Amino acid sequence: MTVLISDPEVAAALDAATTVDAMRHALIAAYEGRLVAPPRAAAPLGGGRMVLTAGHLRGEWYGYRSYDTFGHPGSEQVVVLHDGRTGAVRAVAVGEELGSRRTGAIGGAAVDALARPDAATLGVIGAGRMAWAQVWAAAAVRPLREVTVHSRSVPRREAFAARVRAELGVPARAVDTVRGATRDRDVVVLATTSTTPLLTAADVSPGTHVNAVGFKQCDRAEFGTDLLDAAAVLACDSPEQAGAYVPPMLAAQPPYAARLCDLGAVLAGTAPGRTDADQISVFCSVGLAGTEVFLLDRLVSVLAPAA
Repeated sequence: MTVLISDPEVAAALDAATTVDAMRHALIAAYEGRLVAPPRAAAPLGGGRMVLTAGHLRGEWYGYRSYDTFGHPGSEQVVVLHDGRTGAVRAVAVGEELGSRRTGAIGGAAVDALARPDAATLGVIGAGRMAWAQVWAAAAVRPLREVTVHSRSVPRREAFAARVRAELGVPARAVDTVRGATRDRDVVVLATTSTTPLLTAADVSPGTHVNAVGFKQCDRAEFGTDLLDAAAVLACDSPEQAGAYVPPMLAAQPPYAARLCDLGAVLAGTAPGRTDADQISVFCSVGLAGTEVFLLDRLVSVLAPAA
């Protein structure tokens, strides 16, 4: 029987630690070739596109996520999980919660692998769903003692800080500037819709780890290239997808491409990651395909005892 899952069920069943653990395993599986995850595909439909990301965990399951770019306020993502042995549809998740938690948890895995072990302060630029998911996941892998948040909207950044205090139990405060949120922070999260640089190398301190979640292409990016120049460690969750970006992704172009490493390789122990406490590390999140399906499979396992 196919299980239909909605956002409230995802939110109730997937805590941050479980979700980060799932994404850590997914990234390693992709690096080792067990998770087949080609770059996303898109079908132009006149006025918008249907976008598909798919994945196949060899011998276990396959599936896909679909979403559109028409911009309708009620548009929802759909994630479908097939049994790899029979082809039957095991589960369908409808909504935004699975996707945002998956992206946040990939960021959490990056923080765990690349940030200093003693990292305890986090600055976030942006106050939307993706920014929240990143902080939610980071709090599961590091004992945060303070979060600072900046957004252009004063009410949104104040509400974000209040939510961090209420739901994560972490002291948090809204600040007026990007540098006020990021300077002297151990971890910085950049999760905005800006197409022009907001964060530069001068805004972060030695030893900082940066998760970049928003635009990162050559003609539109939320950070300056000087941040990539300053990074001793530069990683992404799918070098194949990074290379397929249109327009091209900054970190996948010369002179940065030669330094761009697979986060899965770091997690698997075959790439070094951070080797010095003063190094700046940057993770460019591209959204490894198949990870939503990986997380849906884990979610079905979590829900199974209640079924």
